[in-house]
Amino acid sequence: MDRNPDATELWRQERPLVIPCPRGAAPGLAAEVAALGFPVRAETDAAVETAGTFDDTLKLNLHLRTAQRVLFLLQAFRATTPGELYGRLLDLPWEAILPDNGYVSVTSAVDHPTIRDSQFANVKCKDAIVDRIQKVRGRRPDSGPERTRSVVHLYWRGKDARIYLDTSGEPLSRRGYRLIPLDAPLQETLAAALVRATAWNGTDPFVNPMCGSGTLAVEAALVARRIAPGLGRSNFGFMHVRGYRAAAWQALRETARQAVLAQPAGRIVATDIRPEAVEAARRNARAAGVDHSITFTVCPFEHTPIPPGRGTLILNPPYGERMGELAALGETYRAIGDFLKHRAPGCQGFVFTGNPSLAKQVGLRTRQRLVFYNGGIECRLLHYDLYAGSRKVREGSAIPNADGEESRAQQPLERARPAPAPPGGRGPAPKTRWIETHAKKRNPRR
Repeated sequence: MDRNPDATELWRQERPLVIPCPRGAAPGLAAEVAALGFPVRAETDAAVETAGTFDDTLKLNLHLRTAQRVLFLLQAFRATTPGELYGRLLDLPWEAILPDNGYVSVTSAVDHPTIRDSQFANVKCKDAIVDRIQKVRGRRPDSGPERTRSVVHLYWRGKDARIYLDTSGEPLSRRGYRLIPLDAPLQETLAAALVRATAWNGTDPFVNPMCGSGTLAVEAALVARRIAPGLGRSNFGFMHVRGYRAAAWQALRETARQAVLAQPAGRIVATDIRPEAVEAARRNARAAGVDHSITFTVCPFEHTPIPPGRGTLILNPPYGERMGELAALGETYRAIGDFLKHRAPGCQGFVFTGNPSLAKQVGLRTRQRLVFYNGGIECRLLHYDLYAGSRKVREGSAIPNADGEESRAQQPLERARPAPAPPGGRGPAPKTRWIETHAKKRNPRR
């Protein structure tokens, strides 16, 4: 970055963008990034790197379903001590980036021998920012932990330091529709990654027994109706940077609104045995604008109505955290296997669980097992082919459907991979190592 660029110059410069996601969701995220026309420079199990201008981050924040946030690289440098870190950060023209009457929050991922508490690094970074603005502008912005305005992210490992603008602010998983979370909701970005991993086409039925607060069904409805996940949010980190162009953001939103479908092509069904869960799911869906796109029913999962067609069924049963629960849950998982086998022939079945022992109780042969992390819990998305006829016959020959095409049950489900950058696309950008974000420890959510 130049010594004293103005805000408009910042918005024009193309830089590396690092996009974290739930662990295991990177293949789907890479496909999303490529579909939006951005190159995929690097991919790990929990992030994708691309390149773009600050203006480009508006589009990414609006449309990405599986991303946690979008980080815009300001500068990479070497720092061996906290004092050197402070000095290098003090040299950056923060007065051209952040408003002096604003509020700034600093997050960090730090692995350095001189730092025992990452909060110390956060304070050094914050001090450099506000001291620089105070020196140039004559006033200091407020600071604190809230991510509702300007957010800066520090990565510091060994001698390698990188400073980013967090253009998302609050995590992108906070879509704004979850009014009632209940006891163990799936994070929205993880739910979106699971929906994507099922390879559901949006036109066949999507059925979610044990729906809980409805996150899987809501995310499926957003996909089916082509509703950009960022349309429900009114605040992003990029709005609190000098040079933010509100007209450009509104134009992107209007284009996204024009693409929304009135109703999904396929039926979406969500059920739960608990009336309070179904009511919570219905209210959350209403907040997302998709309540009329989902059929809600209070019933045991075994009685879930399954629309005709080659649908996708996905269940997220409890994992069992206490010994007394395991015996009862073993019966539940066996009943799930019976339900899938006898009630959903010809469909694709999925069970998302963090308990390998209970997963075996389903009693069906898995076609594929994909690894995802739900908080700190290593989980599996188990994929089952639910054959309408005898398995021997179905595996021995491909049975065409009414259109003369091979049935979806015969087509292998592959993890989405990022498409190559289009010819004549964006030029090369420096590689950026993935940032392991340090967040406050929370109880694992199923």
